[in-house]
Amino acid sequence: MFDFAVVGGGLVGLATCLALQERFGSANLLVIEKENEWGAHQSGHNSGVIHSGIYYRPGSAKARLCKQGREALIAFCDRHAIPYRICGKLIVACDETELPRLKDLQQRARENGIPTRFLNAEEAKRWEPYVRCTAALRVETTGVVDFRQVCRAYAQEVEARGAEMHLNTLLMGVRPETNSTTLISSQGDFRCRFLINCAGLFSDRVAQLAGLRPPVRILPFRGEYYTLQNASADLIKGLIYPVPDPAFPFLGVHLTRTVDDHVHAGPNAVLSLKREGYMRSDFNLKDCWECIGYRGFWRLVLPHMREGLQEIRRSRNRALFAQSVRRMVPDIRESDLIPNGAGVRAQAVTPDGKLVDDFLILETPNALHVCNAPSPAATASLAIGQEIANRVPAGWGRR
Repeated sequence: MFDFAVVGGGLVGLATCLALQERFGSANLLVIEKENEWGAHQSGHNSGVIHSGIYYRPGSAKARLCKQGREALIAFCDRHAIPYRICGKLIVACDETELPRLKDLQQRARENGIPTRFLNAEEAKRWEPYVRCTAALRVETTGVVDFRQVCRAYAQEVEARGAEMHLNTLLMGVRPETNSTTLISSQGDFRCRFLINCAGLFSDRVAQLAGLRPPVRILPFRGEYYTLQNASADLIKGLIYPVPDPAFPFLGVHLTRTVDDHVHAGPNAVLSLKREGYMRSDFNLKDCWECIGYRGFWRLVLPHMREGLQEIRRSRNRALFAQSVRRMVPDIRESDLIPNGAGVRAQAVTPDGKLVDDFLILETPNALHVCNAPSPAATASLAIGQEIANRVPAGWGRR
């Protein structure tokens, strides 16, 4: 029997394993992942940005864990010779109406202890010569990394410390018992004393398998990316973000020069009709019904119908997508935008239609369920893992 079983082999799940191994020493640890590689979904389908923590409400778990996790991530990359670049970014106000929100963002940065510089239009061009803006906020601590490589390094270290790791292992059932839990999987049954659910897009379903009624449901949002090629790619030096709309939960389409020197534009945000629906044509009847049959879905989408329809139109029309990026960098050519895949974000939504804006961890006497780990979860993964491990009662681990 295992002391701990972690379901989900993404960044958060594997970082939790590292933290458990650090805290409980010789604890017997199991990791199961349904895909044939680590970090196959959210961990491997993101923009690769090391976030500074500027956007998050001061005092929130997001703000605290992003700052801690960023420092831990950089130290981990240094130890494992994983390439990264701390290049900074510009958050640009494209017209006068956005200036108050940009100044509010600078104030939030101060409260979160993040250094920024307020730039006028000419000063912004020193960093990004082709940007068009009224003003910009320069955030020095933002960077880029390949999170797939980070995830693989997490897995290698977890395994080197003695964990038993199973890919291609689908969790099919959870049977709680008096002093243990049996996990019923496609590769047989496993028994553990303590279960930790880091299943991302399926975290609410795993919680249900374990006998819980989560106070949220996961709704999948697909974010589509383009790659800039030819002359357009040469226009971008680092990272350029729009001023986020506080009424909308996503950061908006931004431009990112990655650690391998490709330039990505995106993501947009459209509801996916499949929890792992990376293509527009992807559809799963159960996943779709769980969305449209959930009252929280309708209470979420109806007030944002206009923005949602605009996202759908932008998803299907490259010219509209190009308008979003040309608003910041007018010289980008639509013909240089080449589709480059998508990611799917697991967004927890309450029955009254509220987006869960912070990390959500449900606790039972012998399990923890991570039911919301939104951005900056990749950046903050090591700090989140430490937070989860610290919530395990001390008596569960062997030394």
